[in-house]
Amino acid sequence: MVREDKIEALLKYSQFIFLETIFTMSNLQIRMANAIRALSMDAVQQANSGHPGMPMGMADIAVGLWNEHLKHNPTDPNWIDRDRFVLSNGHGSMLLYSLLHLTGYDLPIEELKNFRQLHSKTPGHPEYGITPGVETTTGPLGQGISNAVGMALAEKLLAEEFNRPGHNIIDHYTYVFLGDGCLMEGISHEVCSLAGTLKLNKLIALWDDNGISIDGKVVSWFNEDTPKRFEAYGWNVIRDVDGHDAEAVSKAIAKAKKSDKPTLICCKTAIGQGSPNMAGSDKVHGSPLGAAEIAATRVALNWPYAPFEIPKDIYSAWDFKKRGQALEHEWNKDFQKYRNKFPELAAELQRRMQGDLSKDFAPTLNQYLKACQSKAETVATRKASQNAIEALAPVLPEFMGGSADLTGSNLTNWSACKAVRGDQWGNHINYGVREFGMSAIMNGISLHGGYIPFGGTFLTFSDYSRNAIRMAALMKLRSIFVFTHDSIGLGEDGPTHQSVEHVASLRLIPNLMVWRPCDTTESAVAWGAAIERKNGPSALIFSRQNCPFVPRSAAQIKDIARGGYVLRDPQSGKINSVIIATGSEIALALQAAERLEKDGLGVRVVSMPSTTVFDQQNASYKSSVLPPNIPRIAIEAGVSDFWWKYGCAAVHGVDTFGESAPAGQLYEYFGLTADQISKTVKQCISKK
Repeated sequence: MVREDKIEALLKYSQFIFLETIFTMSNLQIRMANAIRALSMDAVQQANSGHPGMPMGMADIAVGLWNEHLKHNPTDPNWIDRDRFVLSNGHGSMLLYSLLHLTGYDLPIEELKNFRQLHSKTPGHPEYGITPGVETTTGPLGQGISNAVGMALAEKLLAEEFNRPGHNIIDHYTYVFLGDGCLMEGISHEVCSLAGTLKLNKLIALWDDNGISIDGKVVSWFNEDTPKRFEAYGWNVIRDVDGHDAEAVSKAIAKAKKSDKPTLICCKTAIGQGSPNMAGSDKVHGSPLGAAEIAATRVALNWPYAPFEIPKDIYSAWDFKKRGQALEHEWNKDFQKYRNKFPELAAELQRRMQGDLSKDFAPTLNQYLKACQSKAETVATRKASQNAIEALAPVLPEFMGGSADLTGSNLTNWSACKAVRGDQWGNHINYGVREFGMSAIMNGISLHGGYIPFGGTFLTFSDYSRNAIRMAALMKLRSIFVFTHDSIGLGEDGPTHQSVEHVASLRLIPNLMVWRPCDTTESAVAWGAAIERKNGPSALIFSRQNCPFVPRSAAQIKDIARGGYVLRDPQSGKINSVIIATGSEIALALQAAERLEKDGLGVRVVSMPSTTVFDQQNASYKSSVLPPNIPRIAIEAGVSDFWWKYGCAAVHGVDTFGESAPAGQLYEYFGLTADQISKTVKQCISKK
């Protein structure tokens, strides 16, 4: 029997060993965080450009998440069931680059030394597709958290669709780092409100509450009760977490994982933590520390290493390759069991995550194009769009539709679609009046994989969405933006709702494929092209008013996919002029051509539903459609400036804001009539 005093001594010794272990762990965590601080300040200093303050301030938070919770595999950045990490405050990119380098992604130290340099894998802000492990391009504040909402929503819906009892093959979290700037941006209100309503409980955001932005202390312009704001959204809020205590952060994350709501973890930090003279001030936000301050910071952090030098034990502590491989290996074993029991489901999941279309898509599209020709329907192209969705949806289980509170006007729903709710799987999202939020969430869904998102609003409100559309184009995402009520043709709602400059401005966005079809057949081709396109987004633009059906040959139908094609040639064979038109103005072009032919003038009508696609065609094809030395007249119910690039002799457009009146009256008021166009064509021919 052991004496009581001996037991007491053993307990004291055990306690000593435990405390020593805790101290050792804590010291290691501090050094792991300091590695991030050192790499970040060194890279920014070498580039003489960048933002060292946020990485230094959030370094301990990163340790708490990445070393203890984040499920990922540096040797396979595309593992389906990895956790998603989004750096919404993307100006602090060196935090992410440091983490990717330290944990074992294909991002060698040389790339960190080339921070912000041409063609490096460490650009100024994180860029999707450039750096392994970067889940989305961030920088425009607020869009990272918005993308994350889309990712979390995709995870939830895929889990509900594919998981089976005992087989949770889709089971991961979406983590977000964000700062005061993200929370000030209006888009954060849009998406976080929806995230709470939809109960996205596997979305965990860690707020870097440092009270500093570029202009200084935010208390003078951002002084709301943020925790209460998020509680009002329906979020779980964990307040007053010490952002410089990795263990405290880790405990908060563990608590967040148990919630049935999305979680905001409020981490109080000092920007530029570790810098003895700049920490806590705006001076460290967006400028290098300078050689003297970096030297002082090294002393303050007890970091006696050269720039970009990381000791072996810290590399070892951060290295996640073996842990990540083990996690994915276990998932692969589970997935094999799932595949053995549900082979069709497993194959479908893999197909969709790879972004491949089913073998039935192309035949279904071709069959529908034949149906369009046989039915010859005169309908608004927004209705033609809905008809295309209805026809294609049965072979596109990955379709994820939606609208910004305009479903009945945009017609983005279909007979078999089901509304997404917090407690219900669906494939059609009621985004509410949140155009910007909708577009950025769609980008997040696309980034996650498994669904092809599309969402609608009025074309004039594309202005609200514009930066998210731009980001989709920059990231080459398969997001489909549906815009209806495309011109003065919407009529009585007046100039606030009548798009004038919008089509032209969208065409100016690089890598955005813009379609403005004229009837059911062109609308179907536009939808087919958008769905098939893997390397970029599409904007599909549709009318409110009816557009007459146009008969076509098989060759003409094939050429629609080239963006522009000959829709009508004169019976005489002699071409005196070419009229180029799009969308609802095709009917005017055809009417004018017929009138001019009666006057002995031969007019070719070119339909150009997608100038962006037509511009990509070879010179031979373009000259065959637009022959040289023949006067060209363009017609579109929008600004005329865009069309002059096609060497036009005249353009019929709308170079002022619209008016409130019935559509027919407006077209006559703005000179968009067959008579006016005929007069213009005659004048251009006579001047040749």
